[in-house]
Amino acid sequence: MKYLYLYLNIGSFIIPFLFSFYPKFQFYKKWQGLFIGIAIMMAFFIPWDIIFTINGIWGFNETYISGYKILNLPIEEWLFFICIPYACLFTHYSLNYFYPNLAFSTKATSIIYVTLNCILIITLWYNFDKWYTLINFLYVIVLLGLVYNYNIKLLAKFLPTFLVILIPFFFINGVLTGSFIDNQVVWYNNTENLGIRMFTIPIEDSVYALGMLLTVFVIVEYFERQKSAL
Repeated sequence: MKYLYLYLNIGSFIIPFLFSFYPKFQFYKKWQGLFIGIAIMMAFFIPWDIIFTINGIWGFNETYISGYKILNLPIEEWLFFICIPYACLFTHYSLNYFYPNLAFSTKATSIIYVTLNCILIITLWYNFDKWYTLINFLYVIVLLGLVYNYNIKLLAKFLPTFLVILIPFFFINGVLTGSFIDNQVVWYNNTENLGIRMFTIPIEDSVYALGMLLTVFVIVEYFERQKSAL
């Protein structure tokens, strides 16, 4: 299917976008922080993506993309960094709208933070020569540390919804990495990652998702607090 990657982006985005105008929810009012957050996240992730693509750490199957590229990245890859965070942050705030008390306790958040960072650091110690693992894990280790020390309540709010968000994220990412289709939309050089797959998905992708979405979430929350202070 020539435009499969494009269809996945549009399919992920369209329903959250339409429901953004639901009168009682009004997700569109968060657009300023959301799109600034997406832009800042892309400032980190796009150069990383370009360098990895150029160096064959991952790449894209021409069978499933339109062929249009910007800076060596398919236009669909650019859209991924807009459509997927939009859908995921919409999901986060929807869950918090219906379940306003959905959050981990401070103690539970601290345990998760310490455990996760220990796993990332130990894994990285033995696999620092794998570029996807190295850059991905380093980014998330630093980000988690900053958020944890800056405002632990943000982690407490984000982590439970992130576990829910992983379900649709894994479906989309599963298709991109070869589940349910004949080949991969996005292929990975397994010498540059741990070589551990959840079905067809490199285990690093779950950490990648955490870093990408948490970056946007923190910036959205910053703008929400600024509006509340006015």
